[in-house]
Amino acid sequence: MEHEMKEDKGKCILCGKKMDEKHRMEKEHTHQGMIEDYKRRFWVSLILTIPILLLSPIIQEFFGLEFLRFNGDMYVLFVLSSIVYFYGGYPFLKGIFDEVRVRTPGMMTLVAVAITTAYFYSSAVTFGLMGEVFFWELATLIDIMLLGHWLEMRSVMGASRALEELAKLMPSSAHKIVHEGHTEDVPLDELNVGDRVIIKPGEKVPVDGEIISGKTSIDESMLTGESEPVFKEEGNDVIGGSINGDGSVTVEIKKTGKDSFLSQVINLVEEAQASKSRTQNLADRFALLLTIVALGGGFLTLLVWLGLTGFGFAFALERSVTVMVIACPHALGLAVPLVVAVSTALSAQNGLLIRNRTAFESSKDIQAVIFDKTGTLTEGKFGVTDIISSSDEYSEDKILKYAASLESYSEHPIARGVVESAKETFKVEDFNSIPGKGVQGKINGKNIEVVSPGYLRERNIQIQNERLDEVSSQGKTVVFVIIDGELKGAIALADIIREESKKAIRELKDMGIESIMITGDRKEVAEWVSNEIGLDKYYAEVLPQEKAQKVREIQSEGLTVAMTGDGINDAPALAQADVGIAIGAGTDVAVETADIVLVRSNPLDTVYIVKLAKSTYRKMVQNLAWGTGYNVFAIPIAAGVLYAYGIILTPAAGAILMSASTIIVAINSRFLRIEK
Repeated sequence: MEHEMKEDKGKCILCGKKMDEKHRMEKEHTHQGMIEDYKRRFWVSLILTIPILLLSPIIQEFFGLEFLRFNGDMYVLFVLSSIVYFYGGYPFLKGIFDEVRVRTPGMMTLVAVAITTAYFYSSAVTFGLMGEVFFWELATLIDIMLLGHWLEMRSVMGASRALEELAKLMPSSAHKIVHEGHTEDVPLDELNVGDRVIIKPGEKVPVDGEIISGKTSIDESMLTGESEPVFKEEGNDVIGGSINGDGSVTVEIKKTGKDSFLSQVINLVEEAQASKSRTQNLADRFALLLTIVALGGGFLTLLVWLGLTGFGFAFALERSVTVMVIACPHALGLAVPLVVAVSTALSAQNGLLIRNRTAFESSKDIQAVIFDKTGTLTEGKFGVTDIISSSDEYSEDKILKYAASLESYSEHPIARGVVESAKETFKVEDFNSIPGKGVQGKINGKNIEVVSPGYLRERNIQIQNERLDEVSSQGKTVVFVIIDGELKGAIALADIIREESKKAIRELKDMGIESIMITGDRKEVAEWVSNEIGLDKYYAEVLPQEKAQKVREIQSEGLTVAMTGDGINDAPALAQADVGIAIGAGTDVAVETADIVLVRSNPLDTVYIVKLAKSTYRKMVQNLAWGTGYNVFAIPIAAGVLYAYGIILTPAAGAILMSASTIIVAINSRFLRIEK
């Protein structure tokens, strides 16, 4: 193919040019033009092939079309074939010079040698040399090769088009607030950080920013893979390219241009597509070796049939040409790049952003996954885990309702955790804060207090409850509910474990992968989290600077290790791990250090990374096996080793088989999926 798939970092996967902003703008138009060029050359060559077939003596004899012969018909056949050779064969003739110049003979060299040999030999026969003409085989070979290349380029474009689709998510303008009460529609490139815009119901969000007024639900599925619309209110962030629901919101811009989330996604995907694949190195070596085998085999076939068997030059040449056609390593050359393109686009669509392909490919060999706790396995905010009632008079729901009613007046993180866990609240009168100890007020004529353990110690209030002792031993935060001076219940809170964490750990275990947690939190808290989600091992009270050392210790056991985290303190550990996985909602430092970024704060996506890596590797091996095995099987047949049994391949038949091999590789690559 004229534009071979290049994997150099910072280059386009289709044409190998440096991937800068200007090239990104021109890329789709240029590559679409290349596809149209192959398509046009194919149709023109195919139309001319019809009279070439009808005028070819061997076709006329086979189908009884001798009546089509006329004086000068061979010269007409020569002219038509010359057009097909120079016009249809131009990409291959140009390609051989490109490959020879960089000293990497490959598929273009093979095809060019095959069609050139057939063309000049047939031309010599036309003008007096004894023998048979191969113009019809030349024409059909070029037709089939052009068709194969056209289909292949369409497949590659389809795989990389996810980037263009991402870019199309952005609207062309935004409603900028120029002064209070007045807006003006302006292009996105005129917006700056700090500007405020209004996003109306049903519109695309034009910028990354923070809602400063209004409430709405936003569809972020195209960006994060989150299937349900996400409720947003004042203080929440919005992502450019997502779709606003039924509310109108005012947003203050936080990021623009290349700093925006969408631009970073596009850049990360392009980096991943451009980074060198270790498996691709193997495919490149196979392709070069096959090129040498093909050229050497073609020449050897010619000599054997000419010198040892006594067959004519025409037959020997036909065998030689067929060997070189069969051996074209195009399917082998596409075996890895097509899978890379598909897997990168697929990962981006599912919120898995691959920054380092080598590390990603190592994910298939992961033997242990290390998780940070706060913000990774847990949500990083307090939630109610246990409600304890010490009186039959008050149910657990009522204890929670009393506490939430009072705590709704407080901004403390613990208070917010209590309030968010309650479905409804009572009306509160005479609310007061007890500095450093809790809150109090009247509810339905009763004096209610929600207080800390320290308050109980000050008042010498004793409580004997096995369940309370249990939650306290787990390191949970406990607040107590006092009603009319009597202790009636307690509420335990802890960092909320993500719903997906248990499933993620279970699936990792099913794959034989060890799950480990490293946290700076207390041992009691770490033990509780570990028991809740079924971890294999945990390390508690680990200082930030010690996390990378812990990763090294685990690696020293001979394990291939992945580290998943979201904080600045996780960055060294992410860099130390064989595969660093950052939660996308985490800090920029963690994201920049990681090999893979999870757009969603979902530990289950770590499992999907491993599954995608395994599926990607399996597809690569399948394609390499097919491309190599096909050639190993077909080359001897093309050389004529089964001639004694009446089995023989013409160049056109060889071209059909070669193109079929390539198309099978392309189709197989497109069936890559993440098993969920």
